[in-house]
Amino acid sequence: MNGARADSPALGLAGSSQAAPEAPPKREPSGAGWPLNRWLALIVLVFAVHVLLLFVFGARKQVVSRAAADAPTLRLADSSDELLALKDPTLFALPRSGDFVTAAWSQPPVVTQPSFRWMEPPRWLPLSADELMAVFSQFMQSNRVASFALQLKPPVKLSAPSPPVGPALAQNSTMRVEGDLTQRRLLTPMELPSWPYADVIAPDKVQVLVDEAGDVVSATLLPSDNSLEALSHSDAADQRALELARAARFAPATRLTIGQMIFTWRTVPPPATNPPAGPS
Repeated sequence: MNGARADSPALGLAGSSQAAPEAPPKREPSGAGWPLNRWLALIVLVFAVHVLLLFVFGARKQVVSRAAADAPTLRLADSSDELLALKDPTLFALPRSGDFVTAAWSQPPVVTQPSFRWMEPPRWLPLSADELMAVFSQFMQSNRVASFALQLKPPVKLSAPSPPVGPALAQNSTMRVEGDLTQRRLLTPMELPSWPYADVIAPDKVQVLVDEAGDVVSATLLPSDNSLEALSHSDAADQRALELARAARFAPATRLTIGQMIFTWRTVPPPATNPPAGPS
């Protein structure tokens, strides 16, 4: 026991006197230190192998498809199919090539045109000209017709006295209302003057708009449809017609009313003027 203990320090000293073992060097990963030329050679080699495989396995024979057996087929129906013709809504409305009417129309009857040189043989009357009236004369003798007197004179025409012809020109100036305004009574009395004018003055048509209270809201002088009447207007008469239309008042109503007030003017001869004095 003591000997073992004595030897143990000696062994420890001997072991410590020896050199410690060196650690193994670290191994670098494979290919980490390849140069560029080695990488290029590897890429060229892989590309060449890829091209070689394409040439070897790419030259195969083209695959031929097999013909299908017992497969459903699509066939367009013919127009002569009877089942398809029954679904046509115009089966009995339009003519067809196989029906009776079309066959009759397609073969028109042959009509022989007569010759223009054809002449009918003469047909002589079986009786003579003297015996043609014998039957009629016998009928008239056995059937007497009652005689009647002819009224050769025309019937008398009764004439009524004609009414006296009124004056061609109006005796007074008048005003009348037309349109929807006729349903409303005019409340304002109007005194229409007579104009001293050497010619006839055309009537003035004024379109008025009357409110619910009966007052005239708007009055507009309408132009004449006739070009001749447009020349025979008087400015004073037109202005007077507008003044009378604006001052008119009608019966109240529940709504606005549009109508026309037509003024027919009476003209009187203008007063005579003294002729200019002649040279002394």
